[in-house]
Amino acid sequence: MSLIDRISEDIKTAMKAKDKLRLETVRSVKKTLIEKVVEARAKGNEELSVEDELAALSQLAKQRRDSIAQYLDAGRPELAEKEQQELEILQEYLPAQLSVAEVGAIVDKIIAQVGATGPRDMGKVMGPAMKELKGKADGKVVQNAVKQRLAG
Repeated sequence: MSLIDRISEDIKTAMKAKDKLRLETVRSVKKTLIEKVVEARAKGNEELSVEDELAALSQLAKQRRDSIAQYLDAGRPELAEKEQQELEILQEYLPAQLSVAEVGAIVDKIIAQVGATGPRDMGKVMGPAMKELKGKADGKVVQNAVKQRLAG
């Protein structure tokens, strides 16, 4: 079952359960994926690759995390809570996120591969790290792990 098919089934389930938040969130995910399919067809691809779907979902999750931070900074915890609930729904479609320790181990391996020695080598490490950890870890977690290891 493709991701869009799974989401369509989840929309039906949310409608039957009268779960308004889940319905709105899942519909927005489907809308985003359909837009990505249209973009892919314009480029000559018939369907989205798994990587494209993952990138779209990761972007939606990142938007929710950013919104949560902004709402909390603005003193609007009720809006932050809604965004948090939407983020939890989105994470059901994303692969499980790696722990900070697992991200650190991968970053250590990449640092050894590229021969990075200090903060100036952060760019050398971030590119390969983000490529390897795409969809598996939040970019801020990866960035913090790289900074900590190169600060030494």
